[in-house]
Amino acid sequence: MVSGNRSDGVNRLMRAEVIAIGDELTSGQRLDTNSQWLSQRLEELGVAVMFHSTVGDDLEANVRVFREAADRADIVVCTGGLGPTADDLTREALAACAGVDLVLDAEVLEHIRRLFARRRREMPERNRIQAMFPRGSRVIPNPHGSAPGIEMQFARENGSSSRFFALPGVPAEMHQMWRQTVQPNLLAILGDQRRCLVHRTIKCFGVGESDLEAMLPDLIRRGREPRVGITVSRATISLRITAAGSSPEACQGLIEPTEATIRTCLGNLVYGDESDELQDAVIRLLAARNQRLATVEFGSGGLMAHWLTEADSTRQTYCGGWVLPDREDSADGMIRVGQQCRQQFQSDWALVVGPFPDSDANGGEPGDLHLALLGPGDPVTRSVPFAGHPDLLKHRSIKLALDLLRLTLIQSL
Repeated sequence: MVSGNRSDGVNRLMRAEVIAIGDELTSGQRLDTNSQWLSQRLEELGVAVMFHSTVGDDLEANVRVFREAADRADIVVCTGGLGPTADDLTREALAACAGVDLVLDAEVLEHIRRLFARRRREMPERNRIQAMFPRGSRVIPNPHGSAPGIEMQFARENGSSSRFFALPGVPAEMHQMWRQTVQPNLLAILGDQRRCLVHRTIKCFGVGESDLEAMLPDLIRRGREPRVGITVSRATISLRITAAGSSPEACQGLIEPTEATIRTCLGNLVYGDESDELQDAVIRLLAARNQRLATVEFGSGGLMAHWLTEADSTRQTYCGGWVLPDREDSADGMIRVGQQCRQQFQSDWALVVGPFPDSDANGGEPGDLHLALLGPGDPVTRSVPFAGHPDLLKHRSIKLALDLLRLTLIQSL
């Protein structure tokens, strides 16, 4: 029995933990993609994943992690540790956690023997352990593998319980077992109490994370419903609104007022939603005007051209550009090159970025990055500080250039 200090509410969103087991994961030798996949599947069922744990092949450590998970999560899904070797400890850890022994399942043992027979091999005696299950648990069939899963329930002292699903670490087997057994069982457990989780992501660019948060009064407060989370990736800020409700429509009804507040507060800092990137927003704006864009990049390796080519699925809006190694850093020079590019490609706009300052050549001091935009009106130039982490600078610089065009297009309406 596991201690517990939370009471279960009828309308409470169920909480889950995903556990990945194996020395190859804790040592960094292998990337844990199973936990990501399982978290996505759980959220599709309206189960909030609150914890991820990774534990090595150590019995005591496994027992401790399982006990902690049973105490704080209603549903626990773990992968790994169900093989036949001495370092596969999941079944033993589950039995120890529940205070029960392991018992042989003759039907599972026969299934494993048949698997080896089909491969024209004799089953090693060690594989017998894979037919051993904690007393009181249920088998999760593995049609194409020798490692069946384990489902069991841990009672808490407060009368609530935690349901465990242990699956093998082989992704193909785990995916099939999830769809055929675990997901239907979870749906039965959730029953009428099943809640929907709906996410909405708003994408922003142009200010820092703390400045943007200050512009959103009370929206990112802990405990607020719907929740609003903020993340930053290479100067792009994502605001993720998460609502829980009885149906997707109910969730959407909760999300809409918060999204409207965000858009009102942030204005043109918002450029898109979900998986949108700045180049997607630029291509949409240009396509709506039936206008074309060409680009010039000094020393970027063609990053902007690559982004725009991917974003322009019709191949009608971005007409190409120049990727140049030369260092042109005067405003007049950038305007001249932009005009030449625009003329060659017969485009409505030409966007020029670069060159990228060399801080080593300037005593470690950051230089300025120059941008130029040539279009129907007067040329626009900008100089912005080229400072920050080296791995982010080029991405941020290209985004600054794209955003200059985006805002110019919006203001020209």
